Amino acid sequence: MLLATACAIVMGAGDFFGGLATKRSQVLSVVVVSQIAGLALVSCLLPLLPGAFDARALTWGVAAGLSGAAGLVLFYRALATGVMSVVAPTTAVTSAALPVVFGLATGDRPGPWALAGVALALGSVLLVSQDRSGSGQVSASSMLISLAAGAGFGGFFILLSMAPHEAGLWPLMGARLSSVSTVALLAVVTRRTLRPGPRSLHAIVAAGVLDMVANVLYLLAQQDGLLSLVAVLVSLYPASTLLLARHVLGERLRGVQVAGVGCALVAVALIAVAQ
Repeated sequence: MLLATACAIVMGAGDFFGGLATKRSQVLSVVVVSQIAGLALVSCLLPLLPGAFDARALTWGVAAGLSGAAGLVLFYRALATGVMSVVAPTTAVTSAALPVVFGLATGDRPGPWALAGVALALGSVLLVSQDRSGSGQVSASSMLISLAAGAGFGGFFILLSMAPHEAGLWPLMGARLSSVSTVALLAVVTRRTLRPGPRSLHAIVAAGVLDMVANVLYLLAQQDGLLSLVAVLVSLYPASTLLLARHVLGERLRGVQVAGVGCALVAVALIAVAQ
């Protein structure tokens, strides 16, 4: 529970820096350069943390990386054609719900308090993801793309959990190699520059490093806990992003978002009581 909660906090911080970087650089540039920074970090961590090379782990990692990369591309596509206040919560809840369903189907049996925490956590994601933009109108195609993006992110969580635990960080190595290659290839095909914009490199590197730290925390958390609970706790990361935007950039939170942060804290407490 502690590892998953820490993962959500770090992941939200990584998204905050990634959001800052996208104001000065193209999205694909931010994604590729940040992923390379994360790849460098996991390469340094491999000899420090226990784990033996395992081809199966690398294969599951590659599959997870492809799923995550597909989710990322679809997510940005949905944002380009839809309303942020609809796309973001739809994607976030789908990415959390799929691992819950998969975990329950494969033998996870959370207690009643934990299930109540899961339900409250999913609701809190909807609340904290609300923003002022858009009229609330969304096309059927945008909704389908949002659901597909959430499925990509949820697939990342599920596929990464399938890797042998004794492999250590090798699944993340495979995931990062495949995601970097996929997004870089997409940039080449679409003829988008991968050069970071002025004064954005530090934010991009910070986003990549924090994202990889979050992935490591997730990998460790799901090795020691139920996937159906870990994935839900990790999905609370928008609350961390909101709080950083409030204290660093001075952005004001809406009442519904404050309520979402409160629900997230209660959800964590409920899941903690159940452990």
